Amino acid sequence: MYKNLAAALAAACLSLPAFAQPPLPVKAAWVYVTPLTDAGWTQQHDQGRRAAQQALGNRVRTTYVENVPEGADAERVIRDLARQGNQIIFTPSFGYMEPTLKVARDFPQVKFESITGIKQMPNVATANARYYEGRYLAGVAAGRMTRSNQAGYVAGFPIPEVLQGINAFTLGMRSVNPRAEVRVLWLNEWFDPAREREAAMTLLNQGADVLAFHTGSTAVMAAAEERGALAVAYHCDMRSVAPRAQIAAVTHQWGDYYTRRVRQVLDGTWASGNLWGGVKEGMVRVEAFGPKVPQAVRSEVLARQRDLATGRLQPFGGPVSDSAGVLRVARGQALSDEQILGMDWLVEGVRAHLPR
Repeated sequence: MYKNLAAALAAACLSLPAFAQPPLPVKAAWVYVTPLTDAGWTQQHDQGRRAAQQALGNRVRTTYVENVPEGADAERVIRDLARQGNQIIFTPSFGYMEPTLKVARDFPQVKFESITGIKQMPNVATANARYYEGRYLAGVAAGRMTRSNQAGYVAGFPIPEVLQGINAFTLGMRSVNPRAEVRVLWLNEWFDPAREREAAMTLLNQGADVLAFHTGSTAVMAAAEERGALAVAYHCDMRSVAPRAQIAAVTHQWGDYYTRRVRQVLDGTWASGNLWGGVKEGMVRVEAFGPKVPQAVRSEVLARQRDLATGRLQPFGGPVSDSAGVLRVARGQALSDEQILGMDWLVEGVRAHLPR
């Protein structure tokens, strides 16, 4: 009898469904285009990684590789992470898009998230934030705070995402200060603190008293602090390096998205797709106002942020003319998402030329 009972118990154990076994942690990896510092683009994405780790606990094991150049090095690192058994790999840099797609073809069982990318595959999703919404709001604050009516903008590459930001910032400034102009210096680098600082100093010497930037370090903020100027932080709050200079910070919030996507790998519901979220989705906001910003300016910016969230405000709503004076958006109209994503022109008020 005991022998039969033991056999029955063994058979019952063998027939238990697979979900009775504790799941192994999902392995999730991130690839960072710059060193991981205390502030900036990479730091915001790493905050998102840590948020996913905290939310999912021992059900996920996260890793990252930092300071990976775009191109062949990126492909090598992404491929190595796939070989290491990572089930989902996040690649937050536009220049990682093609390497990600190439590796994804060889690892169809791995999920890839091309952050700021624009091409999808069955195992490659894309996601980005409407950074231009935050830029517009920051422009409103800058337009109220400038005394010279001159702003300087240190820019990485002339890709649509950067042009959206420059244009939205300019439109925000000119919505409250029609005389405002924005000078742009192109670096063709995402992260080069020495050159970022040099560009900031050049713009200040040319008469700018407010700075903005689309690069990866805190160098522009530090330059503004040193010179007694004002600046808009990007990616995250940078008052630690510019306590007096910071007007406000355009921040990116990746924690909810990263947590949701890793959880979908856990429960088997992950699917490729494309998300472009902004203020409404909680992925972009303006916050961390500096001590020099009057309460009236803070209230005005926050009111417009609420209007953005409800759709009452369109940063690229007409009339909008380009830097050559040609009407691009008629009154009562607004650019479509397709037109914004393909932006290759500068608005009136920007004193710069696109690099050829």
